[in-house]
Amino acid sequence: MHDFLDLPYRIYKNDPCWVPPLRSELARTLNDKKNPYFDGVDLQKFVCYDENGPVARVVSVINPKHWKRSGQKTAFFGFYESVEDEKASSLLLEKISEYCRSKGAESLEGPFNPNHYSELGMLVKNFERPAFFEPYNPEYYPLFIKNAGFNAVYSIHTRVNRETNDFLSQRHRNYKSPSESNGFTVRHFNLFDMKAELERIREVFNDAFSENWHFLPLSRQEYLFSAKSLFAVTNPGLIQIVEHYGRPVAVLQCVLNVNPLLQPLKGKIKITDIGSLLVQRKAIREIVVYAVGIKKAYQKSRAFILLTDAMLKIARLYPVVYSTWISDDNIQAVRSTEIIGMKPYKWFEVYGKEL
Repeated sequence: MHDFLDLPYRIYKNDPCWVPPLRSELARTLNDKKNPYFDGVDLQKFVCYDENGPVARVVSVINPKHWKRSGQKTAFFGFYESVEDEKASSLLLEKISEYCRSKGAESLEGPFNPNHYSELGMLVKNFERPAFFEPYNPEYYPLFIKNAGFNAVYSIHTRVNRETNDFLSQRHRNYKSPSESNGFTVRHFNLFDMKAELERIREVFNDAFSENWHFLPLSRQEYLFSAKSLFAVTNPGLIQIVEHYGRPVAVLQCVLNVNPLLQPLKGKIKITDIGSLLVQRKAIREIVVYAVGIKKAYQKSRAFILLTDAMLKIARLYPVVYSTWISDDNIQAVRSTEIIGMKPYKWFEVYGKEL
């Protein structure tokens, strides 16, 4: 596991754009004894070595729940990293393919780190410093993946507006917030009722995203596990909940772009760092629109208008707004980002091959 976690530091040591993930958080995510996502799931970690040590790594994920829901025996790979040695990468991907085939998988797709609601895709265009929750990799990775027999099966992109205040003052100069009516209200996250609030958000997202590509409903345990560090990267005002007669029907979840704070830590955080980080966090003026979900029964209702209004109000407080990944064919999501002037920024591909 040390070799698995340590390899990226060899690959990216001279790359000023790379933001090292917190090693403790990555180890926690990949602990199949503690992470409830891996309950009943086959998780394997692979490391390729040469005479000098580790040179490539990847994980495989075989989830019977996905096979049952989709009717397809697809295995997934993630956390792929490789030095610039195509032989090492090719051997690694050959071995993981053999393993997944031996377990009955008929196709292999990725990268998913480690699933569909985590970081996904491989960066293929615009290799600038990433925002929080945005994958980053060397430019030679896509070529290595394609040469190993994979083809692009899904395209996604992120968006950004670095002049939000100017855009809103010009485009929405005479904008007036819509009234709360017909039983619809908007409020921010209640920190004093955290567990119940997280459960309300989970229910909204499970309903809203149920028809998304590769989506699996999140269990209560999975969502609590994934949300453990949530308020290290956000605050209650960045999470807006639309209710209809007191029942949550839509959620806007934004997070702070904490990458400039994480980069100097080099993957390790000490107790003595926490106070300084909390002070620095207050000065962050960049956010990432992390998730937006509206229950299917309310997607053409006033909930959309109120959620858009909540986004406009938040955007006025932050000069720079990024999005997380958006499917190229998700017209509604694209139009929503255009309301606050967000334009395409980076492009990613998910790859797959038959086994």
